[in-house]
Amino acid sequence: MSLCCLLSTPKSMSPFPKRSKIFAHGFIRASSSADVPDFLSADWLDSRRKRPFGPRLTFSAEEAVKHQLDALKYNDQPRQDYGIEVMYRFAGFDPFERSKYFGPFFDLGQFERFRRIFHHSTYRVLLGHKERKILSSLFVKENRFKQRVWILGSRPEEEEIFEFTMVQRVYFMMEMHLLVVWLTDNN
Repeated sequence: MSLCCLLSTPKSMSPFPKRSKIFAHGFIRASSSADVPDFLSADWLDSRRKRPFGPRLTFSAEEAVKHQLDALKYNDQPRQDYGIEVMYRFAGFDPFERSKYFGPFFDLGQFERFRRIFHHSTYRVLLGHKERKILSSLFVKENRFKQRVWILGSRPEEEEIFEFTMVQRVYFMMEMHLLVVWLTDNN
């Protein structure tokens, strides 16, 4: 990483750590051997890795579906039902209202209810599936994407076709910054 700024303080009063190098032309080049910035705690990176994977600003709709299916394929890695946790993070429903996310109206506000549906219904084929094939992909609108996926389950003669509907949600942040992520929709 390189950082350039004008330096107007003497070297002894410099706010930069000793690993920084000051060049003759008045610019500084800082390099770090650690992945964690100095202002964060030492265990910050480990705590980030333990969090379930979820929507990212950089994901396209196709990538969001792929990451969800990958997580469900390896559902119990690194811990039990981790893939379902990832699906829950991508789920675009209101946890305080009944949802049609899985078809009929369900109260999915608590993760345990969401998890139970995967283990005791037709969605079980997604957990630990052996193979998948994208059948079709379509942008229905600018912010709505549908993808049909054929899944071959891990149990004998277990296969199913699923349709993922992804919607692009815009979140407003301070100072007019927009966060746009793709979430799985219930329509």
